Order: sequence, then structure tokens, then C-alpha cells
Amino acid sequence: MATFRADLHVHTVLSPCAEIEMIPPLIVAEALERGITLIAITDHNGTANIGAVQEAAAGSGLTVLPGMELQTREDIHVLCLFDTLEQAQAWQAMVDQALPPLKNQPEYFGDQLIVDKEGDFIAREERLLLVATSFSFEEAWRRVTELGGLFIPAHVDRKTFGLIETLGFVPTTLPIEALEISRHLKPHQIPSRLPQISGFPLIQSGDVHRLEEFLGSTFFEIESPTIVEIRMALRGEKGRSCRILSTTTVPGGMDC
Repeated sequence: MATFRADLHVHTVLSPCAEIEMIPPLIVAEALERGITLIAITDHNGTANIGAVQEAAAGSGLTVLPGMELQTREDIHVLCLFDTLEQAQAWQAMVDQALPPLKNQPEYFGDQLIVDKEGDFIAREERLLLVATSFSFEEAWRRVTELGGLFIPAHVDRKTFGLIETLGFVPTTLPIEALEISRHLKPHQIPSRLPQISGFPLIQSGDVHRLEEFLGSTFFEIESPTIVEIRMALRGEKGRSCRILSTTTVPGGMDC
């Protein structure tokens, strides 16, 4: 069994609200500097920069999981995590069909840049990514699960795009395997501030839009950094475990 220090909610310059510093080599270097050994790239409704970050991390000791931060039609943000880039690309093809045909306005929303492993410019994503898809929360859960992915409602304690603020509860009709809390909430505050999520497996992430926002407060005891192993850790099965350790929170943040 090995310990993986994780931040499973990291944006790149493909996300219009991410800083220009969020390019593959700097993401990898910052994660490693902080002792983080497992990240997921989760751009808004997009996956185009995952491969570049994986290439930048090759041989470094940092595992990069493919992912996406999906926005459902209820305006709930969800982390969709996968084992392979092929799975993420299959999910992207579905999301492309669910995105409204809107063009990005960089002067208002920010640029959406596709880059290579060195962080050099390749292209701009012209579609607006910072928008709700037509997928309902339940449909998104079903499709991600069918692809073999892990579906985790993001920053559930937040007022904007958070599950609790939007629905008021965690749906009991779906087997939600974990919830993400933001850097602004400490686990010991949950019973008094957010009793609706007590009892659910939790991860905490930085929702990293700037390099300084890496947290690395979630620790997995697993045999390998795969979705199956992470799922077992969230369930506490076969000696696997997931825990959140106290860390210094980052004030402010992009919150988008």
C-alpha cells in the first residue's frame, strides 16, 4: 500500500477563469514542490489539455488523472474522473453534444487556451465552456458511471454551483460515492454548518485556478492511483482509506 497526497480539482489555461500560469510544466513543478503525488485535470466542460499535462508529468512521480468539471443544467458543478485519456475523450464527445452553441467572449469570460506539454500555444477553444450543459445531474451521473468514471459533486459547501445550495440535499436516489468540500470548509465544521453531508465520504481540493491554490489535503492509502483503488479507499475497503488532513486554507480564490 502507498500513500498518495492528492488534489483532484486542477484547472489549466483551457478554463477561462484560470490564470495564464496554469500551464503543464508549472502545474507539475508546483504539485511536486508541495509533495503532491496525484492530481486530476478538471477544466470546465473541457479535456483538451489533459494529455499535455500528462506528458509534462511523465517520469516525474506525479500521476495525472483525466477529468472534467462538468456544469449540469441545474448549475451544479461535478468532478468527472477517469483512468484513461480515451475515456475522458469519449465523455468529451458527449459533452460537446450537450453544450449550447455559444461563442466565447475572451474579453468578458477569459481566454480558453489549448497548449502543449511546454505550455506553448496551440489553439484557442472558440466555444464557450463556462456554461451549463443540457445534462441533468442524474443523467450526467449515469453517463460518467457507464464510462467507468467517478462522479463527485464539487465544492458542495459553496453558494454558487454547489450541490447543497442548489438542491438543498444530497439526492438519495443515486449512489453518490463521495463529495468534495472546498478549501474554505474544515471537516470538523461539517456537523454544525453542513449536516446534510455528514456520513458521506469526502475529499477536499484546492479548485486550483492559480498555482498558489494547490492544497494537497486529501490522502489516499491505495495500491495504485486508479479509479478502482480510489473508489475502494472512499469506501474503506480492503485496507484502503481516504482522509483529509488539516492544512492552511487559501483565502479568496477564483470560485468559478
